[in-house]
Amino acid sequence: QVQLVESGGGLVQPGGSLRLSCAPSGSIFRFDAMGWYRQAPGKQRELVATITSGGNTNYADSVKGRFTISRDNAKNTVYLQMNSLKPEDTAVYYCNANNYVGLASRRYDYWGQGTQVTVSS
Repeated sequence: QVQLVESGGGLVQPGGSLRLSCAPSGSIFRFDAMGWYRQAPGKQRELVATITSGGNTNYADSVKGRFTISRDNAKNTVYLQMNSLKPEDTAVYYCNANNYVGLASRRYDYWGQGTQVTVSS
């Protein structure tokens, strides 16, 4: 079974940077879109950024200009470069990937366990 594994989280001061990585373990698939979501305490999980297999990107307004999502299709790895971090970026960040299978194009979603990002002085 496919399992996504995130890495790169940690504690950083406001204005600092972190780079998150997400790669699959187990079976290897060619994913369609990959992305990052986050969930802060007491808040709903929200989309941060997505990237298609062709490299098209989409960002939440709150992170535009500060975060950059990228991927290495050969490694099935997605990255999130986070710059100019703010305390409100503090959350558990989750990796997501999907593909479409079969004649009905059923969507399958895969998730990581999350990595904690804490922005604090």
